[in-house]
Amino acid sequence: MEGWNRGWSRAQKKVVIGDGAEWIWNLAGQHFPGAIQIVDLYHARQHLWELARRLRPNDEAGQKRWMVIHQDLLDRGRIKKLTVALRSIRTDNPELAEKLRTEADYFQRNALRMRYPKFRRQHLFAGSGVIEAGCKTVVSSRLKQSGMFWTLRGANAILALRCCHLNARFEDYWEGRRAA
Repeated sequence: MEGWNRGWSRAQKKVVIGDGAEWIWNLAGQHFPGAIQIVDLYHARQHLWELARRLRPNDEAGQKRWMVIHQDLLDRGRIKKLTVALRSIRTDNPELAEKLRTEADYFQRNALRMRYPKFRRQHLFAGSGVIEAGCKTVVSSRLKQSGMFWTLRGANAILALRCCHLNARFEDYWEGRRAA
């Protein structure tokens, strides 16, 4: 609702950035149809780092070497080549084999959302850091101060008020409460 109130319909470029979870893209498709969908690059890199740590435990230098190759594929949007590389890794460890399959599926499923060179050419953000910083400003600076403890209901109420205040809709909120 906030996006629409702030002019979503007038935006020339519409973008949704997420971590790759299917539910996020379902919501994006429902509420922001036609938007460019981008998987947060840094989140995608975390998936690769987790694999590097599992493939090369106790070998930090080996992890870094593995990441140089695979992160380059990711950053250059070469997702098909990345998934082929992940699927070609052989292991006798069934847990590791399952993790490799799961991660290859993640990258394959989100390939169109990982066209980072194309997004950069369009001057689009590939990371959600700006958004996360905004959330930190709204949530952490109000709810995570020393000695504070919140019930879920109380936290939701104070966050609603904080968002109204930061979005210059504080008086509108109270007018709506008065009318109710």
